[in-house]
Amino acid sequence: MSELTHLDNEGRVRMVDVSDKQPSLRRARAEGSIHMKPETLSQILSGQGRKGNVLETARIAGIMAAKRTAELIPMCHPLILTGIRVDFTTDRNHNCIGIEAEVKTFDKTGVEMEALTAVAAAALTLYDMAKSMDKTMEISGIRLMEKEGGKSGMFVRSSL
Repeated sequence: MSELTHLDNEGRVRMVDVSDKQPSLRRARAEGSIHMKPETLSQILSGQGRKGNVLETARIAGIMAAKRTAELIPMCHPLILTGIRVDFTTDRNHNCIGIEAEVKTFDKTGVEMEALTAVAAAALTLYDMAKSMDKTMEISGIRLMEKEGGKSGMFVRSSL
């Protein structure tokens, strides 16, 4: 098990110094989901709600959140992101919308937090836009699925 890199030898919080690292291509993919009543899902998918296209609004929120991750998570480095993708899948059998975000950069540190933040913001936006119809919605399963680049190399979450 590695050490907690955001703590110094005295246990004080610090931002990790990446000055000596070389930039490289970094990519991360995260996912999550939001479960809801069947009628809520149908209303969102129709695109005809009072608030407009809910999925496209959530996509924009996810992209914007990824770009602002360093402002939300105290020890994250501000990064120049070279690509952000937020996509949705629908599961009518389980009345849920799956959310996937992929973020890329060519920088000195990874984009795992940016991908996770994109998923969380997209899910929260879906909730916000549909809460008048369904306060029982549940956001779950936000997790890192893959990351590549940097000293630690490739990570792919194994299936359970």
